[in-house]
Amino acid sequence: MLSLTKKTGLRPIAASFIALAALTFSAGFGIAHAADDALPKIPNKKPLRVGFAQTESNNPWRLAETRSFKEIASKCGWQMVMTDANSSAAKQVADIQSMIAQHVDLLVFPPREEKPLVPVIMQAKKAGIPVILVDRNVDQSMAKAGKDYITFIGSDFIELEGSTGASAANDRKKGFDEVIAKNPGMKIVASQSGDFARDKGRQVMETLLQAHPDVTAVYAHNDEMALGAIAAIKAAGKQPGKDIQIVTIDGTKGGLEAIKAGELGASVQSSPFFGPLACDVAQKYAKGETIPPWVKVSDRFYDKSNVDASMQYGY
Repeated sequence: MLSLTKKTGLRPIAASFIALAALTFSAGFGIAHAADDALPKIPNKKPLRVGFAQTESNNPWRLAETRSFKEIASKCGWQMVMTDANSSAAKQVADIQSMIAQHVDLLVFPPREEKPLVPVIMQAKKAGIPVILVDRNVDQSMAKAGKDYITFIGSDFIELEGSTGASAANDRKKGFDEVIAKNPGMKIVASQSGDFARDKGRQVMETLLQAHPDVTAVYAHNDEMALGAIAAIKAAGKQPGKDIQIVTIDGTKGGLEAIKAGELGASVQSSPFFGPLACDVAQKYAKGETIPPWVKVSDRFYDKSNVDASMQYGY
């Protein structure tokens, strides 16, 4: 999502990210344990056939996430079965159903949307296949971490908007809106989905600028949409980073380069490197260790003060 605000500078928006880092999802979760009869167990064998159902591969973040699983597979003793849903929740459901039919030993995936992926989680549970969710979670009123699937591995921060229905988009919007409401000097004047894509972000920003030419700040749910917004701002004859401040989430190489160029104010890293974390969680669960319902990922904050020393972390 792209969100436009007025009468604000960079630091209040950056502060909203920091404030959101304290939020938790403790309510409604269980605790996963390999001895829990409610959850399937991971077979004691190698290689394990692990299904990874990617949502799409149209941006650097998703490509880095997929690569992290490919790179850890041999070390972890995994034989990967990988699919790409091409931005379709329906296809991701079909992909996972195919993996269930193939009797994979473990399913790991980022659910593209919170509700449509719940039924396949329950189908996997019924088939005796454990599930680990990464990056995005599902609706906890429909399926619970620690009860219906092992755990959710993801960041602890919550307005080009991202994909409608995705937990990442919902949480990033909710947290931002709550903090803005507490700051009378800041007002959200428009918010629209850019579907986490650069070109869609550019198109949406062009439209929003026509309706709100006096906007002073933009919050994008990911770097790709922010980079699209930067292109639209330039095309409108304005200077990103000066006439309009922009903050975003991801920490991609393109985002860090935009910060260095003075066009992007800040980016909060949302690490895509879930492969090693998923491997570690799976191995601990297989040994009978207790797994928390939410395994938090540590992320970084980038702005002009540290971007030069942080370029190595871009992807």
